[in-house]
Amino acid sequence: MSDHTTVRSRRHVTPLETESYANKKNEEVRKIRRNNVTNNGKTSDNGSSQSHSSNYEADDSMLSASNDEGTSCAEDSPIRGKKQLAKRSTSEYKRRSKKMQLARSFSETEIPKKPSLFTNFLEGSKHVVEEAEDFVLHMLQASWRIVHHHTLPDWLKDNEYLVFGHRLPLNSFRACFKSVFRIHTETGNIWTHLLGMIAFIFIASYTLSSRYLDWMWQDITVHSIFFGGAILCLTFSWVFHTVFCHSESVNKLFSKLDYCGIALLTVGSFVPWLYYGFYQHRTAHVVYLVSISLLGMGCIVVSLFDKFAASEYRPVRAGLFIALGLTGVIPAVHFVVIEGLACAVFEFGFLHLVTMAVLYIGGALMYAFRIPESIWPGKFDIWCQSHQIFHICVNTAALVHFRGIQIISHARITGVVCD
Repeated sequence: MSDHTTVRSRRHVTPLETESYANKKNEEVRKIRRNNVTNNGKTSDNGSSQSHSSNYEADDSMLSASNDEGTSCAEDSPIRGKKQLAKRSTSEYKRRSKKMQLARSFSETEIPKKPSLFTNFLEGSKHVVEEAEDFVLHMLQASWRIVHHHTLPDWLKDNEYLVFGHRLPLNSFRACFKSVFRIHTETGNIWTHLLGMIAFIFIASYTLSSRYLDWMWQDITVHSIFFGGAILCLTFSWVFHTVFCHSESVNKLFSKLDYCGIALLTVGSFVPWLYYGFYQHRTAHVVYLVSISLLGMGCIVVSLFDKFAASEYRPVRAGLFIALGLTGVIPAVHFVVIEGLACAVFEFGFLHLVTMAVLYIGGALMYAFRIPESIWPGKFDIWCQSHQIFHICVNTAALVHFRGIQIISHARITGVVCD
């Protein structure tokens, strides 16, 4: 029994193994019985019969016990196998279900795409710009008091798309001129025309002094009118933007001077070109000069009205000065008809005149529609706002026009004649 139980504890016993084990036990029992018969042959028949019966009973009990154990082992082994199979199948099912859930969750989750180099560049540049803006705003707030647009008085609210960086009313010319060296919404407007004024003063001084002996008084006069109009326009402009926040009365006064300066620059640009363009056509020369002078004076008169400086009349102001500039289309077409297109372009600098007109009109349109700050409010509060772009266009157009005047004046003085 001990051997049999040891075998059961080690592994599962099949029915075939149980039968073979029972047969072996029966054989052992028979051998033991034969031995007993031979050893106890001399005993009495009664004793022998009793011993034989006892032996047979012992053998039968042993056989029955072995058979019972074998059958119980045979009966238990399938049940245990089924239980273990059930446990194994349950664990296998759980394992497979977990795999299916992981696969389903992996398929449902979007795999992040690897960003491209261009995307990384855009994200990095955006981060750098945001950090630069935060640094500039921190430095501005630490060194100079600037405020949001909504905290300004009504007479200082000129452009609502410039969100931050405005000066409060200073009520002091000294404080206003000190602000030239500070960072705020008018810094770019001040310096674009301040540097332009300085440049034209040097250009005018050099040109008039070097040509004084070679030119006649008419040449000096028309060049002086051009330089005077350009210098006055740039001067009125940067001074106006400097004292813009002084007080309401000072603001209105210098805004009128600013608009008058634009009209003076436009008329002053026409005078030398009309003089040299119709150098041999006195009647057309006089008619065009008188006409442009009268139109310029009309613009100056309109600029003196207080309502003209209001922010809601910004498109009207831009349209008025664009119309003043477009009056030059009539003499330009007349000039091309007289001289011919090829001669006008290659000998008299006509392309410089066209370039000047494009720059003036383009800058005025950006000023009227407040591009780009109207598209991205708050992104161009300090630099690259529409008014600064307009100032740069004015400076560039004046320089281009000066170069065109040099070309046409040299052609007329040297007597260039087109066939």
